[in-house]
Amino acid sequence: MSAGWTKDSMTDVSGQVVIVTGANSGLGFETAAALAERKAKVVLAVRNMEKGREAAGKIKSAYPGAHVAPMQLDLGDLNSVRAFAADFINQYEALSILINNAGIMIPPHRLTKDGFESQFGGNHLGHFALTGLLLPKLKAAPNARVVTVSSIAAHNAAIDFNNLDGAKGYSAIKFYGQSKLANLMFARELHNRLNSNHIDVASVACHPGISNTNLFSFGSGKQANAFMRMLTGLLSQPAHMGALPTLYAATAPTIKGGEYIGPDGRGGRKGYPKSAEIINKLYDAEISNRLWNISESLTGVSYKFD
Repeated sequence: MSAGWTKDSMTDVSGQVVIVTGANSGLGFETAAALAERKAKVVLAVRNMEKGREAAGKIKSAYPGAHVAPMQLDLGDLNSVRAFAADFINQYEALSILINNAGIMIPPHRLTKDGFESQFGGNHLGHFALTGLLLPKLKAAPNARVVTVSSIAAHNAAIDFNNLDGAKGYSAIKFYGQSKLANLMFARELHNRLNSNHIDVASVACHPGISNTNLFSFGSGKQANAFMRMLTGLLSQPAHMGALPTLYAATAPTIKGGEYIGPDGRGGRKGYPKSAEIINKLYDAEISNRLWNISESLTGVSYKFD
């Protein structure tokens, strides 16, 4: 495969304020580090502040003078989401890039503090609420972007509106795919609503292919077992490559909004960023509108487009 777009291809983001959720490890860390290297002011939105401070220290050590600041955010707790948004609004005038990156993958069935199935609650509803609460700050920045990280697991998924909490049966991989399809639907639907209201904010979806990150601890926070490490080593690409679609979606001047960026290799598993046209088959206006209305109802966050 020929060389393609890399982090060295990024346009200037110096001085831009960026939030990266789940920035203490994996794709989030690589994304935050690359943006900090390019002089962005990066907020590391993390559940564990000790790990967030450690990640900030690593970035500052690698790039002296980098502007990185950890802030506490638990996407599985709407009170935490609201507190984070309030703190950010008090500290910053505008938000240029919001990267909805954090996620959990195929944990045992459990509920968030608000009673949502953990993957749908954290991966989708937490980011839905966060984006809505921060929309005024995104509108205050010229050419702002929202980047929401989905997954190839979304490509064969469906949303079961009659069993969102898993009370009628739970399959960890099925519910992971559902949450990632919700991410993709949300990103495109947000673009449509921003565009129809003539708001200068672009919403973009992306996916990292199969990337070697701590997601393969399956929500435990522990290192994956030896077999999984071997398997992912064979099938996956390193986290710094998996972060490229996110970085491209966040910074490439060709982005208009509504795109879905993923690796250009076979099956979208590895490679350099390119637009993935499969979003046009996966996006369904009726399902997305229903998902949007349910998300507003469940989170209590209504978007203010005017």
